[in-house]
Amino acid sequence: MQELEAEMMGQCVDRLKEEEEEVSKELFKHATKLVHEYLSMAPFSDYLDSMHYNRFLQWKWLERQPVTKGTFRQYRVLGKGGFGEVCACQVRATGKMYACKKLEKKRIKKRKGESMALNEKTILEKVNSRFVVSLAYAYETKEALCLVLTLMNGGDLKFHIYHMGESALEEERAVFYTAEICCGLEHLHRHIRISDLGLAVHVPEGESIKGRVGTVGYMAPEVVKNERYSFGPDWWSLGVLLYEMIQGSSPFQQRKKRMKREEVEKLVMEQNEEFSDKFSDLSTSLCQMLLVKEPSERLGCQQGGALEVKAHPIFSSINFKRLEAGMLPAPFIPDPQAIYCKDVLDIEQFSTVKGVELQPEDETFHSQVCSGCVSIPWQNEVRLSLLCQSSVSLSLRLSLVYSKRVQRVS
Repeated sequence: MQELEAEMMGQCVDRLKEEEEEVSKELFKHATKLVHEYLSMAPFSDYLDSMHYNRFLQWKWLERQPVTKGTFRQYRVLGKGGFGEVCACQVRATGKMYACKKLEKKRIKKRKGESMALNEKTILEKVNSRFVVSLAYAYETKEALCLVLTLMNGGDLKFHIYHMGESALEEERAVFYTAEICCGLEHLHRHIRISDLGLAVHVPEGESIKGRVGTVGYMAPEVVKNERYSFGPDWWSLGVLLYEMIQGSSPFQQRKKRMKREEVEKLVMEQNEEFSDKFSDLSTSLCQMLLVKEPSERLGCQQGGALEVKAHPIFSSINFKRLEAGMLPAPFIPDPQAIYCKDVLDIEQFSTVKGVELQPEDETFHSQVCSGCVSIPWQNEVRLSLLCQSSVSLSLRLSLVYSKRVQRVS
């Protein structure tokens, strides 16, 4: 195999002495090119003639088999989404646990939410980040479109803020979560385990969009005023969330007090948030910089984007490279025996949708959402299962499961 040229290595050494940060990226890019050129010749020809290639084709065939309700075991309801319930489920063939988000077909049609549902599915399918939930499968039943997502065993932030002892989180824990969310936003902003991307939208480089969408109390002033915006509202929402994690209530809404949408939006545009003694000087500073009402002056809205936010002194103890690699210890480890969500009886049930009938033309939209397995999560699931079990026994189980399914379909 070809080695890196001595001249280039010398240049890299000189530039490293000058502490140029981009040199490692350039060296890696050049090395990758050499490796690709080498592997595309004789090694690839040998691979095509090997049993490994035949095994690869077998796995791709399995990956493309239809996904149905029978692929999974269904368990308890975990919560509610905008269009239906979210429940725990398990893949029968591998034992992998997921969360199944059910989008009721009639409810989607009644609310004219087809584009929202398809948009969420498309974005989740594209994103592959440690800090954003992954879409593993998409299938349909007679009543619902089902998105099978990463199961977060620790529950959601709302449960931890409001249902785990005293309201609010310790500041150190809130800052850690804020750093992780910042990494997730950076990934989303750059490429197109934050969840519920139903209201997400792709913003082309250097452009802005317009639209009053979002959660009341979390929408930035420019969204409330129906002005054009790009990524600024995300940093505003992060500021609201950080405040809520530390204080135990929203800066613009009182807990357990029902407020009209107009009242909340008036506070968002006019009121300056107040900080209790739960906030340190640094957390107060970060919240204030994220909650600047003028987007051009808001932290994260300048040329640096997420780098501006990550450079705030409150994150001085966090090594972001180690955080992004999953190498930092989390401030909270879920108890595998505990269930971090409301009791099933406390989760409100959806009412029956009336006055809506599904038509044959709706099937086109349904088929766009229900595309089966998503390659990377499915391959990771099978790979991990192979490490935990006998590859022969798992392969046999997978083949039996899929062969039975093919027989039923035929």
